[in-house]
Amino acid sequence: MVLGTLASIGFTFLSRVILVRKLTIASWGTFSLGLSIVGLLSAVATLGLPQAVARNLAFVSAPSDRRAIVRGSFRYLLPATAGLTVGLYLFALFVNYAYHDTQLSITLQYFSLVIALGVPATLIASIFQGYEDALPNALFLSTLNPALFIVFLLLTESFLPLGQQFVGALAAYVIADVAVLVLLLVYYQRRMPRLLAAGPATVGYDRRLLAFALPLLVVGALTSVSGSGDTLILGFIHRPEVGFYTATLSLARLLGIGLSSLGFIFLPVAARYLRNRDYSSLKLTYATATKWTLVVALPLFLVFFFLPSRSLTFVYGAAYATPVLPLRIVVVGAFAASLLGPAAAAQIAYGRTQLVLLNTVAAALSDVVLSFVLIPAHGSVGAAVAWSVSTFVYPFLSTVEMAFLEDLHPFKRHYLLPLVVTAAPVSLLLAFAPAQTPLWQLPVIAIAVALLFVFVVLVTHSVDRGDRLLLEAVERFLGRRLPVVRRLSRWLAGPAVTSM
Repeated sequence: MVLGTLASIGFTFLSRVILVRKLTIASWGTFSLGLSIVGLLSAVATLGLPQAVARNLAFVSAPSDRRAIVRGSFRYLLPATAGLTVGLYLFALFVNYAYHDTQLSITLQYFSLVIALGVPATLIASIFQGYEDALPNALFLSTLNPALFIVFLLLTESFLPLGQQFVGALAAYVIADVAVLVLLLVYYQRRMPRLLAAGPATVGYDRRLLAFALPLLVVGALTSVSGSGDTLILGFIHRPEVGFYTATLSLARLLGIGLSSLGFIFLPVAARYLRNRDYSSLKLTYATATKWTLVVALPLFLVFFFLPSRSLTFVYGAAYATPVLPLRIVVVGAFAASLLGPAAAAQIAYGRTQLVLLNTVAAALSDVVLSFVLIPAHGSVGAAVAWSVSTFVYPFLSTVEMAFLEDLHPFKRHYLLPLVVTAAPVSLLLAFAPAQTPLWQLPVIAIAVALLFVFVVLVTHSVDRGDRLLLEAVERFLGRRLPVVRRLSRWLAGPAVTSM
């Protein structure tokens, strides 16, 4: 799942870079608005079922209960998806008729199909997630979907005239979703009978599933609001700034690579630990996994925060080099959130969906309220503040609650020590870096910081049994032992990892 998420973030980011460079700033802004709208509606169309299905399939063991979960999820989700698809298409026609905004209307017409294709695909992946099978999400949704979009995007760029590039990009997005849904359906038909044989389903269990999912529906919708409400409000008040702002957000979201992959697989694993009452392993897994997400988040944060103009130029070109303040603001919020770990996923595993709902309401309200207060006067800077606050509020509240209720948090010595020892000196060095640092040095700096973090983890003995289990998991994935890594770990870390 980590590899799949890396591929997803990488391919998605690459597709954004291609779009930013090939489209005008105004067209890219419209495309981004379409993505924000379809993201919000897709969250509503899921009815909260993907997370509910993943959690309950991992929590129950009776085949009849699992059949009820799988069948009930399709029975509830498909009509909701169809209704929102038609609704968005009709709204797109209204936008063109009432406001004569042809470009936005065409965007919403194409993206209405994305709801019809993407929501069922997400449900299928969540079913396998409940069986701790990350392949459908990692391969089809996270890797093939954005990769195919890039392929079709490049094809449209090669064969379509300049005036049709925008429509070609929309078509490429839809065609990629079609291909991925077909592949997922084939995988489902071949794989699912091996996991769950045909038979009767528990009567009434699907209604319990829906009751469990409804709070998550609100959570999903409000999470989408807290993630894109600022973009929608900015587009309504200062639409010309949307292109610059969403390009900046794409960089900030790179910091969540590790946390996204961790949250996806942590949910069913945590549910299984809870079922077995193995609370110590759950706490150990949480802290250790959160520590290693910093290998990605920390280097990117330091580079983007201290070298913002050069980072924007490196990715998008000189036209996007300013302003830099929004980038600094959003990466602070993204990094602060990454420090807290998958607290929301842990709450779902514990069945504390009401707390998740309350936290999501707080995050969404902070995003919307701050957006309306700050964007009219400050534009993209105000949007950046709203996004950063809402991005941090959600995991912060979840972390405080889980620490108080379950003593579950990542703030152990082996997590904090390498963070401080790595971040402090590198921050001082980058603070005095030349303003015109050569662009080729940026990825070198990021990789060097990541390696330094790993080195500090080892030499400060910031390891535990969770690190040994993590190494064993990597070896199982590769199909071979890594004796060099083991010897190096024992040599640098000393007695803390002698069991390795």
